[in-house]
Amino acid sequence: MTSLARAIVASALLALPTPAPAHSLLIESTPAAKAVLSASPPHADLRFNNRIERRLSSIAIVGPDGRRHPGTVVADSAPDRLRAALPPLPPGDYRLEWRVLSTDGHVVIGSYPFRVE
Repeated sequence: MTSLARAIVASALLALPTPAPAHSLLIESTPAAKAVLSASPPHADLRFNNRIERRLSSIAIVGPDGRRHPGTVVADSAPDRLRAALPPLPPGDYRLEWRVLSTDGHVVIGSYPFRVE
């Protein structure tokens, strides 16, 4: 093979797409983002697009006063879910925050608002 042919083959191989790490993406949540609830939710349930390391993941609620209330993670949920019991929430605007460790080793964080009336 000539050096020109080798250069063309090498360039073609470098141009091939490579798989990206599979970070955990939130695909479903209870309570839902921007939900307006008539009562305090007993738990938060987050579903991701792949497995997460539940032991190293967390859920918290930030209340109208800015205080952060950690949820108690439930150990027996599905491998792609993070479920946590929540304290009773009085009426107000809240932010649900999560931090999960993806099985690819990357930490993913996120949050969204909801309201209890």
